Amino acid sequence: MLICLSASHKNSSFDVLEKLSVGAHSTATGMLERHGALSGAVVVATCNRFEAYLDLDEPFGVSPIPAVNAVIDAVSASTGVTADTLRDTLDLVHGNGVAEHLFAVTSGLESVVVGEGEIAGQVRRALEAARAAGTTSPELERLFQRASQTSRGVKNRTGIGSAGRSLVRLALELAESRVTDWAQTRVLLVGTGRYAGASLAALRDRGAEDVRVYSPSGRGLKFAASHGITAVGDTDFAREAALADLIVTCTTVEGHVIDASLLEAGRANLATGSGIAAAHAGQAHTDQTGAAHPLCPVRPTPNEPAAASRQLVIDLGLPRNVDPEVASVAGVELLDLETVRLHAPLEELNATSDARQLVGKAARKFSAVAEEQSLAPAVVALRTHVFGLLDSEIERARKRGDDDGQTESALRHLVGVLLHTPMVRSRELARDGEHEAYLRGLDALFGLKVELPASNVAIAARATDAGGSGPTAS
Repeated sequence: MLICLSASHKNSSFDVLEKLSVGAHSTATGMLERHGALSGAVVVATCNRFEAYLDLDEPFGVSPIPAVNAVIDAVSASTGVTADTLRDTLDLVHGNGVAEHLFAVTSGLESVVVGEGEIAGQVRRALEAARAAGTTSPELERLFQRASQTSRGVKNRTGIGSAGRSLVRLALELAESRVTDWAQTRVLLVGTGRYAGASLAALRDRGAEDVRVYSPSGRGLKFAASHGITAVGDTDFAREAALADLIVTCTTVEGHVIDASLLEAGRANLATGSGIAAAHAGQAHTDQTGAAHPLCPVRPTPNEPAAASRQLVIDLGLPRNVDPEVASVAGVELLDLETVRLHAPLEELNATSDARQLVGKAARKFSAVAEEQSLAPAVVALRTHVFGLLDSEIERARKRGDDDGQTESALRHLVGVLLHTPMVRSRELARDGEHEAYLRGLDALFGLKVELPASNVAIAARATDAGGSGPTAS
């Protein structure tokens, strides 16, 4: 039985999503350890989504609630989010609805900005992480691989990719009203990952020319060299942060990279030329994680610009890169992911009906294949029985002088014809949920008693259970 527990921008606050993303890397292993019937777990954690995809080796009639509770306990232990909060937040999807949900997520249909392309890569990397941790399963592999195929099909066959806008571009669109002239705007980019590259490209599309980059992990020089911009070192970070008209943060480090004290220290440095404001003299500024920010000791020259009187800070990080208290600094406006979400276009304005139809069709095909395969043990038993009889008859024919092989050829053709209808009927009955009818037929006609594994029984029950798809509150 496939299960999905989902928290997203649609049903959760960014405070909760932020905490979930911090401990996401270790949750899958904890889930399997806490519930023996779970045969696989893949966790997808992005800036606006936390989802656990689970393969539960239980018949469909067995309640998934014990497994759900075990998973919630594992997530709580890894992230620090209380179990009660998780129960109030997480939506449960199970049965045939899981495939359609993941396919829609991977295709960007459930994102803050419908059609954004980053999610497909994030889903793919989630599967790779599960493989590395040994927490995936054959059914989850099939589910996620089919999700990637569906995403590519949606991108290639619909206009949703071009219609949708990335979080980066949407954030900059919201910044348009605060920027008079992009060419004269001094920009500080914090981070050097994939979002940083996308941010730089979007800034340049708008005409930004004065862009600097700072990397908390020390990769700023390499990024700056490859993109033709200026790198900012640790000692200049506070000063550059104070000088920037626009700061865009998109780094994956935990803890705040920018806070009110950093900006105030940078401004004090520029105003006094004494290196560090008196309150910070001789000390490194520390954020909530205890990591030090080396404040700038560089004295401004007489011709250097003063600190920006109005600053816009765009925080695209999750966990947050920017302490919300920066908004209390005079002249500073903070635009974070939660604000971006509030201004995102309505889903109906971006999503195309063609994309939804492709996702639905792919999900139905995924479920149909699973249902057809659910009778595989019975089909194998029938073929083994019939081909065993065939081999015996062929051997008897050879002993009677079937030197030219015509009798063997005729017998093999006959068996193929006879098995054709039972094979077709197995797929039809499986799709209709009539597994018991097929099993009773094998018993009545051939004396074959076949017991389906629990996972196959789950699929069999799901085929006829209308309530098995769609989200319900956990």
